[in-house]
Amino acid sequence: MNLLVTAGPTRERLDPVRYLSNRSTGKMGFAVAAAGAAAGHSTTLIAGPVALRTPPGVRRLNVESAADMEEAVRAEFPRCDALVMAAAVADWRPSRPADHKLKKHPGRWTVEMERTVDILEQLKPVKGSRLIVGFAAETQHLLEEATRKRRDKDLDLIVGNDIAEPGSGFGVDTNRVVLVGRDDSPEWWPLLPKADVARRLIQRVEALLHAS
Repeated sequence: MNLLVTAGPTRERLDPVRYLSNRSTGKMGFAVAAAGAAAGHSTTLIAGPVALRTPPGVRRLNVESAADMEEAVRAEFPRCDALVMAAAVADWRPSRPADHKLKKHPGRWTVEMERTVDILEQLKPVKGSRLIVGFAAETQHLLEEATRKRRDKDLDLIVGNDIAEPGSGFGVDTNRVVLVGRDDSPEWWPLLPKADVARRLIQRVEALLHAS
């Protein structure tokens, strides 16, 4: 299997020294890439700006913004059999980033935002027989939101986790997830180390590819 994994946050520039981002550390996506390589699969990891070492046997491409990640995914997607989209890609970016450092001044600062490209939405017309797994990090209505996202983006499988739950958020080494497949039946996994979640997820991807 040729496996493509995305991980980590993106950074959307406000000016040359400031950016908007999120709390993703990339640990879950890196664990998926490590599990894929350990299982003998040719694994490419597209990583946002994180402080993590490249897992053994993994080919790594570094990106920064949502636009960078979209470009990298589009370039690598035709060569993969399965995509695991674990990155926390920004939904919004400043519409007019400044060319120079913005100076402090009295009063408020209003930043106009625009939508970034929805990478998974863009892949729908070219999906073909490839398997696509998405992630949904939520703070409420986890199952409903994960199921909606799976349907809207025509995903084969989605992994949802409640980032407000202790031990299941950003920056920790454990995760408690729910898997939703094409039949929309939820499968709840217990709180596990992210490495174990990743190994089980790779096994599920292998089984789905074998059955297709």
